[in-house]
Amino acid sequence: MAMRRAIELAARGLGHTSPNPVVGCVVLDAHGAVAGEGWHQQAGGPHAEIHALRAAGERARGGTALVTLEPCNHTGRTGPCAQALIDAGVARVVYAVPDPNPTATGGAVTLRAAGVDVEGGLLVDEAAAGNEAWLTSVLRRRPFVLWKYAATLDGRIAAADGTSRWITSAQSRADVHRLRAAADAVIVGSGTARADDPQLGARLPDTEVTQPLRVVVDSSATAVKPGARVLDGTAPTLIAVAEDADATHLEELAPLVRLPRAAAGPGLDVPALLAALYDRGVRSVLLEGGPTLAGAFVAARVVDKVVGYLAPALLGAGPAALGDAGISTIAQALRLDVTDTERLGPDLRITATPALHEEN
Repeated sequence: MAMRRAIELAARGLGHTSPNPVVGCVVLDAHGAVAGEGWHQQAGGPHAEIHALRAAGERARGGTALVTLEPCNHTGRTGPCAQALIDAGVARVVYAVPDPNPTATGGAVTLRAAGVDVEGGLLVDEAAAGNEAWLTSVLRRRPFVLWKYAATLDGRIAAADGTSRWITSAQSRADVHRLRAAADAVIVGSGTARADDPQLGARLPDTEVTQPLRVVVDSSATAVKPGARVLDGTAPTLIAVAEDADATHLEELAPLVRLPRAAAGPGLDVPALLAALYDRGVRSVLLEGGPTLAGAFVAARVVDKVVGYLAPALLGAGPAALGDAGISTIAQALRLDVTDTERLGPDLRITATPALHEEN
């Protein structure tokens, strides 16, 4: 089916299009044969419809365009795709997801007014799943948050002596780089910065990667030191510190953002952190911090997806994957719906999202 192909094409843009959505488009000629394909390849570049129309040429006239997102109706860094489809003489447009962005919506209305036959909602769930980060950011005005952790089967992320390398397999660790490559930013806290000195870059063999912004939540400005791997220059870095912290020694190391401390518990105000990242164009974050930072995000009810890598090992002691999340009784538990399970070498990867009644 052409729409399913458009969804596959859209996925090629993951990690490259922010703050714009990923979009795929297939143009059929008047006889129903594929005339052109395209996807949104990078922010500021031509949209999916433009690529597909260019590939189709005159064969688009009288044909059908299938698009994963309602064609845009505004002029930004590029022109409105709705008008481009009209100018190309397309007779019918089928889209999956209506555009929730108030500055871009209305493409379907414009197309209908020009005499184009328009249908929406085809494979809407599949297309929305591929664009979940961008859709969440538009609807909630904050970045989409994916919390990733790796643990033993009894939920330990390190042994009692602090050793943690390596709990999970090489296959699981490679999969984490896929998550990093798809995210706009990767976040860790001061504990992880001190214990692991992580580099946080994305490495995918034979694949061009747009490196995520590396964010270290260093409330007291004591964890990031000169020579830290997160400062190696392979990707941009941002250090988040408290408004009252003495961080003058960090100013020459990386850009800083000063934020209010959390009203309760350690660390910084999580909504303020997400708002600051949103203002910087970040629409999706991968939370890789330890249990304290993860607990703060869960307590703030801003975790949109959880990916857990479980290794078939037992430790019996050591830090748990999740710290204090403000949950004191079973009735307050954040309930999740498991959406996917997959074996990665000896490990099990579990993907889950907050149950519908739990969403904020």
